[in-house]
Amino acid sequence: MTTPYSPFTTAPSPFALSAPNPIFADYHFDIMKISYNWLKEFFPIAIGADKSPQEISVILTGTGLEVESLEKVQAVPGGLEGLVIGYVKEIAQHPNADRLRITKVDVGTGEDLQVVCGAANVDAGQKVVVATVGTTVYPTQGEPFQINKSKIRGEISEGMICAEDEIGLGSSHDGIMVLPADAVVGTPAKEYFKLNDDYMYEIGLTPNRADAASHLGTARDIAAFLKIGITKPDVSAFKVDNTSSPIEVVVENEQAAPRYSGITISGIEVTESPQWLKERLAVIGVRAINNIVDVTNYVLHELGQPLHAFDADAISGNKVIVKNCPEGTIFKTLDDVDRKLSADDLMICSATEPMCIAGVFGGAKSGVKETTKNIFLESAYFNPVSVRKTAKRHGLKTDASFRFERGTDPDMTIFALKRAALLIQQVAGGLVSSNIIDLYPNPVTPFEVELSYKSTLRLIGQDIPHEEIRSIVKALDIEVVNETAEGLSLKVPPYRVDVTREVDVIEDILRIYGYNNIHIPTQVRASLSTSVRPEKDTVQNLLSDLLTANGFNEIMSNSLTKSAYSDNLDTAVKILNPLSSDLDVMRQTMLYSGLEAIAYNQNRQNSDVKFYEFGKVYKIQDEKYVESQRFAIFMSGASTVQQWNQKAQQASFYNLKAIVDGILQKLNITDVVIEDCTCKKMAYGLNYNRNNKTLAKFGKVDAKALKKADVEKEVFYADFSFDQLLSITKKNKIVYQEVSKFPAVRRDLSMLIDKAVTFNQLKQIAQRTERKLLKEVDVFDVYEGDKLPAGKKSYALSFILQDTEKTLTDKAIDSIMQKLIYNLGKEAGAEIRK
Repeated sequence: MTTPYSPFTTAPSPFALSAPNPIFADYHFDIMKISYNWLKEFFPIAIGADKSPQEISVILTGTGLEVESLEKVQAVPGGLEGLVIGYVKEIAQHPNADRLRITKVDVGTGEDLQVVCGAANVDAGQKVVVATVGTTVYPTQGEPFQINKSKIRGEISEGMICAEDEIGLGSSHDGIMVLPADAVVGTPAKEYFKLNDDYMYEIGLTPNRADAASHLGTARDIAAFLKIGITKPDVSAFKVDNTSSPIEVVVENEQAAPRYSGITISGIEVTESPQWLKERLAVIGVRAINNIVDVTNYVLHELGQPLHAFDADAISGNKVIVKNCPEGTIFKTLDDVDRKLSADDLMICSATEPMCIAGVFGGAKSGVKETTKNIFLESAYFNPVSVRKTAKRHGLKTDASFRFERGTDPDMTIFALKRAALLIQQVAGGLVSSNIIDLYPNPVTPFEVELSYKSTLRLIGQDIPHEEIRSIVKALDIEVVNETAEGLSLKVPPYRVDVTREVDVIEDILRIYGYNNIHIPTQVRASLSTSVRPEKDTVQNLLSDLLTANGFNEIMSNSLTKSAYSDNLDTAVKILNPLSSDLDVMRQTMLYSGLEAIAYNQNRQNSDVKFYEFGKVYKIQDEKYVESQRFAIFMSGASTVQQWNQKAQQASFYNLKAIVDGILQKLNITDVVIEDCTCKKMAYGLNYNRNNKTLAKFGKVDAKALKKADVEKEVFYADFSFDQLLSITKKNKIVYQEVSKFPAVRRDLSMLIDKAVTFNQLKQIAQRTERKLLKEVDVFDVYEGDKLPAGKKSYALSFILQDTEKTLTDKAIDSIMQKLIYNLGKEAGAEIRK
């Protein structure tokens, strides 16, 4: 048997299940890299003196920022180990090579080294970097290699005088590094260049902790745990030098850009970043680009505020407009890709053209180049939903979009601008040539939360002193507005986008208090209670086993689906902030998720599929949200595969009916009322009703429904109310009964009836006529044709009679059959054919 090829399906096993590329599966973890040395700058005394990298790792994990790895990192690969400062005492021409020289180098060991060097700028009296024998050097380009004592053109060489690119300190290969005259001979290069070993934390950041997506955010949690303060970077030196280069800013879409700030810096020089900046970024895996871009990346990872630098001379009209562009506008991004914009994409535009996809990606024309002399520096707070939709629409995931789409701090924009401006002036020069622009018409207010001590005790399970709760709350930068004997009135800062309810505050209190500080009692007191029978999982596994044994595969689908599948959007449960139009409502039926799985398989040359799925559907009824459990079955293509002794047989309505009947029989559900299915999604089918409620409906899927999911072949579909199945099964009682020792008797009747009369009507008449001895009623022949009177059809029914206490006599059998003939004639107008 061919196993369906699909991310939605599994091999035929009720226990091995896989989900379809979930949107929120994953409770997804993003890896964030944090530098230990960088963190220490927020705690100049406490952390540096008291807490090791390993201790900080324990604190972070305990507060909910799980450290997945901690590793020692060297800003320069190899850490310059084995390299020393040397002094070139003598230099002589190599006797066997015009371009080589033989040098005598003092490296502070008391014994001079002979080093053959090919650099044109080597000379006596220089202070240089020497790689001694046995040292492994790590060049900027290429693989590491070891220095060995060797002969070069017949002359011994006991090391290597290094160029900056040969030891990973730069990219220049113009010659060896010549150090200042005050460099001390014998000093390890690591000490001379002031390289400090660092430690890098890889933190599994959950989506709700957007506030921790920076070194500042991580430091806040450490500070809260240790009950200490943090020291932010000093921006007091920021000043506006002149206002000679103002840029006008207009925000047309204030909902998508609630706050937009910026300044102009003139007279900068775009060059390579200084070593300290490159090293700091390298530790967390960020590639250095140029001093301006590197500063914006530095501030992003330091404060969590994305920035964007525009070439101010490329802003036509000296005007920045934050708006949406017309649908289909073509925009070339930094990666030289022409992208077709959506009318929903927020753009940063000049007076004449778009320059940047807001919060996501810059443009090819307006970015900082080597020739850039003046920049406009943007610091904004963008709507998370707008950024998330745009990033997903264009398949872009950047450090900026990662933070914007989770929610940044609206109160950080100005501070980040000042910090970046000071750093840019430090590494690139320039003057702040405009006032700070800050458009913030509707400030984001703190979240107001009422915290009850009683609720805190109930949820945590341990009484935490009220003073401890207050100190934790304040340490978390949450303002205590009012305090009573019952609890606290709080204002939560806007950057804590995940803390909007009382339960969120309690969770924060617990993680800072410490999960390990919650005592586990030595005794567990509980009253025994019987669980509801049958258990849902028991019934579900029973049905899974049955269907899997019959060649079906279980699928698990997303409950989010597209509104185009809905027949009545008024009753649909809509998603407030959908990721896309394909995931904007909760499903109202199990049909389309199964059809999508079938289409996926059929498009991959696997058209013979049999699926089943347990899931929930959702709707609005009487202004309330209602969810119900369903159980669906799908069949399409061949029901049996071709063998040497049989041909493949296509799935039919009767194959599906046999499965449905088998399920009811397995659950001992017998008294169902059958009627025609009137569901618009079915071309034809049946309803099985019980107590005036539809227990199951099944039949052939209508062509219109197939078209919506791009399914080309026939599909047969059954939909059960799993809630009803559980309710009915719950009432079933297992009663022991001996197998009858007495034989069953079959009698047949052939009758002429009106075409409107159904088999189900005849069966019900028969069962009412003889409730005790009649065991089964079946139809074994149906005839309609021109040989019968108009409006008539012929049915042949079989009746199984059995008495569990004695053998039936002919007289008793005949009596029952006469009653059946009479009642069938009276109630259904049946004429018995002899």
